[in-house]
Amino acid sequence: MIVGANGTGKSSIVCAICLGLAGKTAVLGRGDKVGLYVKRGCNKGNIEIELYKSGGNVVVSREIFVDNQSLWMLNGRHCNQKAVEEEVKALHIQVSNLCQFLPQEKVGEFAKMSKIELLEATEKSVGPPEMYTYHCELKNFRTKERELENGVKEKANFLEKAKQRNERNKHDVNRYYEKKRHLDVIELLEKKKPWVEYETTREELEGVKKEREDAKKQLSALRQAQAPMLKKIQAIDSQLKPMEAQIKAKTAAIKEASLKCKQKQDQLDRKHKEIEDIKQNLRLKQTEKEDHQKRISNTRRNIEDLKAELAKVADQPDVTPRINEVNMELRRIQVEKAKIEGERADLRREKDNLCAEYKMLEKKLNDMNNIMNAKEEKLRGRHKDTYAALQWLRQNRHLFEGNVHEPLMLVINVRDSGFAKYVENHISFHDLRAFVFQRKDDMEKFMSEVRDNMNLRVNSISAPEDSCSTKPPSRSIESMKGFGFFSYLRELFDAPEEVMSYLCHQYRVHDVPVGNDQTKAMIKMVIREPYIKVFYTKEERYMVKRSHYSSQISTSNSAVHPSQYLFIAVDAEQRRQLEEQMKSRLQEIDNRIKALQKEASALDRRDNELLAEKKRLSELKGKKRQLEQKISTKQDSLKQMENSTIDMKKIEEETREKITNVNSQKVAIVGAFMAQMKLRAKLTMEKVYLALETVGLTAEKTKLENDCREGASELKATDQRCARLEQRKIHLTGQCKGLLKRAKEICRMQGDQSLPEDLRNVRIKNCHKYIFFHTFVCVFSQAFSKLPDTPDEIDAMLNEEHSRAECFTSLSESVVEEYNRREQEIKQLEKELQDKNNTLNAYRQNISEAKDRWLNPLKQLVEQINDRFSDFFRSMQCAGEVDLHSENEEEYDKYGIRIRVKFHSHTQLHELTPHHQSGGERSVSTMLYLMALQELNRCPFRVVDEINQGMDPINERRVFDIVVRTACKENIPLLQNLQYAEEMTILFVHNGPHMLPPCQWDEKAFIKQCLARKAKE
Repeated sequence: MIVGANGTGKSSIVCAICLGLAGKTAVLGRGDKVGLYVKRGCNKGNIEIELYKSGGNVVVSREIFVDNQSLWMLNGRHCNQKAVEEEVKALHIQVSNLCQFLPQEKVGEFAKMSKIELLEATEKSVGPPEMYTYHCELKNFRTKERELENGVKEKANFLEKAKQRNERNKHDVNRYYEKKRHLDVIELLEKKKPWVEYETTREELEGVKKEREDAKKQLSALRQAQAPMLKKIQAIDSQLKPMEAQIKAKTAAIKEASLKCKQKQDQLDRKHKEIEDIKQNLRLKQTEKEDHQKRISNTRRNIEDLKAELAKVADQPDVTPRINEVNMELRRIQVEKAKIEGERADLRREKDNLCAEYKMLEKKLNDMNNIMNAKEEKLRGRHKDTYAALQWLRQNRHLFEGNVHEPLMLVINVRDSGFAKYVENHISFHDLRAFVFQRKDDMEKFMSEVRDNMNLRVNSISAPEDSCSTKPPSRSIESMKGFGFFSYLRELFDAPEEVMSYLCHQYRVHDVPVGNDQTKAMIKMVIREPYIKVFYTKEERYMVKRSHYSSQISTSNSAVHPSQYLFIAVDAEQRRQLEEQMKSRLQEIDNRIKALQKEASALDRRDNELLAEKKRLSELKGKKRQLEQKISTKQDSLKQMENSTIDMKKIEEETREKITNVNSQKVAIVGAFMAQMKLRAKLTMEKVYLALETVGLTAEKTKLENDCREGASELKATDQRCARLEQRKIHLTGQCKGLLKRAKEICRMQGDQSLPEDLRNVRIKNCHKYIFFHTFVCVFSQAFSKLPDTPDEIDAMLNEEHSRAECFTSLSESVVEEYNRREQEIKQLEKELQDKNNTLNAYRQNISEAKDRWLNPLKQLVEQINDRFSDFFRSMQCAGEVDLHSENEEEYDKYGIRIRVKFHSHTQLHELTPHHQSGGERSVSTMLYLMALQELNRCPFRVVDEINQGMDPINERRVFDIVVRTACKENIPLLQNLQYAEEMTILFVHNGPHMLPPCQWDEKAFIKQCLARKAKE
């Protein structure tokens, strides 16, 4: 039992045991580096632990340096950390097991352990050495068993699918073989057919050759009979050819002469048109002279009219004074309009600026709304239950009588985002997501709904009845500015009244100063100030504690983490004021613009009236001047027209000369035209004479042709017949060669093999016995003998077999190959499935044996723990039990130890969780469970640091009684005026500046003094 005042170093002993036995710093939950455990101001620290061991104790030494290096010694000999870990493991010491080693910072984590983690920790702590090994093996066996079961299941499914696919394809395979039989018959027919066709074609070729020779003899006789008449016709043809050539030449010459005549005619037509154009120009000049005379007369009349009007205008009065008055009034109106327009432009610019500001404000408001949404999204991502409760509260706020505030992280508004990290580091996350209530009955109603009915894990806070939001700090901030402090934490943010009251009451935000780099530089002076307990520098948080016994100061500092939630700031009141102010200014500008618009409209109307009057007066004043200018202009125009006269005599003389020149050109063209006409007539007569001579010769030729027409028609018919027979012979020869080649190719004969002479005159029905004399075997002869012997019969049978084969559609050889391949796979799969089933059955037998080795001792162990745990709770007038929990007996990785407790008679047993029980109830349950393991423990010692934290005095006394009774077999309390058992070792930790130096410590003298004091009593 280690006792001592706060801060004397009790937990330091726990840290030394953990670090000295090669434990990790994470087990302690304090600093993450071993160098941080060295006393401040020292370069290194030493730990020495002596462990009892039969056959000789073990002494472990560790020297820790501030640079996180360590020096290990085992029984006075240097070693590495691995050797120490092995020695500790051999003594069954597990500093990482919360059932054996429970530091102060890890007490709360014991209740957070899952059932599975608790079972593993219990197995390691109190079970036989092989129990945890068996458990791990079972979990591995179960994983392998699932893999084998999945393999067997997959193999069985694959086998079943393969059988089903083959069963579906069996009918297609039978149909495929049936179709193949028909295709084989078709192949034999197609092999026999070309030989039948070849022999038929060859016989037809022999008949065509014979018929062609007869036709040639008949053609020769006919040609000898008609030879004399043909010679005369040829002589006439030789005379006709030169004459026809001359006629063609004459025709070309006549055509050329005709073309030249046409060209001359076209030239004459153009000269006629040229004379007409000259006459037309003369007529246009005459018309132009008449128009010129008319314009002179009209101009003279206009001048007379303008002079008469000018005489009338000269009698009107002078309007110049009135025009000057109108101009002055117009200038005054323009000045007023310019002034109004300038004012309107200024207002429009101001309005545009306000509109731009309004748009920016709207964008800023949207950004603020998005920021609030972002904060809510962060809340939903971090804690969904709180977000669900927030949505319920917004829908049911009318159910509450007092003020109900949403979670602190949503209602706190930091004035400067740079200060958000201080506020967020100062307030725990559990409170940041807590709802704040003005009335306790509202809080109970809310928790009853969301926690009990909706099963949500949420936090709620009741604000203090007396408001603390305006509570003054212990010292004014001005008196602390010398240390670099510029504000208290409360002045850095805004919050509703109840929220601020709670934060001042619980976190004393009104008395926590915030400093800068100057504060960091003066840290030694700051921590000596008596009124400062918690303060912030730019990047760190400091906590100052003073001992009640020695006034010794101890400080702890931690880094200030960046803000995750409160850096998002939204000032709703400022937003509302900006909106109202902007709308008011826009309305004022609109009203002023409308008033100016009315004034401008009135000035525009007056301006238009004056302009109309000025225009009328100006027109009246300028009319006389305009009339004088018009008269002068008309007179100048008249002089120009009188000076520009047209000389018609000269124009008529030039026209006659042009016509005479054109007529002379026409005479020359007519002469050339007549010469070409005479040449064309001469050529035409010569052509007529040649045509008459040609007609005589043609008549003679026609008479001769009529005489030999009868013999010629017979000769022609015979010649045509010979040509047809020759073509037929060539065609049949090529066809025979093609058929023979095709037949050899189909029957796979060599290219140089030919049909035997003794078979050339035999019908194909006998040919199949010899046609493959080298390569065609007897099998084809037997097959050919069963087939038809004529092409028609073969075609009929081919059509029939094709029809039957086409009935078997959608079939392919791949289906048969796949069927056969799958049959082999099925046989292989059946063998593999049998092997896998045998392996799985054998594996299950091994698992069953391993399960018996592990589960039966485990059940006995849990029953023993449950008996002790239940007895402890009954002694405290409470109830508790421990059982082995598993949803599925075969899922060995899901087995766990479940602890259920009941501290009140009117409640049911509830599972121990971090949320359902209070902190003291969790501490009691944790300690009693560890006591239940006491008698079963294999480790030489266990450590529990400050297990009484959170307990009330009654539960603390009860737990201590159980600890003493369990450890010493006697009921010996320890609180006040109680006796101690001989089996207990009491270690009192005293630490401070007033302690006796170690060199003056005399244990025997102290014992003598104590005995003497008791003897006197």
